[in-house]
Amino acid sequence: MAKKIEIHPDMTVEDLVEKFPSSVGHLMEKGIVCMICGEPVWGTVGELISDKGLDVEKTIEELEKKIGESNDEG
Repeated sequence: MAKKIEIHPDMTVEDLVEKFPSSVGHLMEKGIVCMICGEPVWGTVGELISDKGLDVEKTIEELEKKIGESNDEG
């Protein structure tokens, strides 16, 4: 059974990557760069998704599902 993952739009990218390392790959699948030179980019998850022109709620739901299925927690 997939674990319930909670990601909020105001969560920093640094916190997201630290808690859920697989989020980097999942976001890259959507064309969202969240790491540069081995360091998380500045800002929040919501800002990063919005800047890419994607629906924030829908993208976060998809990300939570994928992370939960992968049982990834850093």
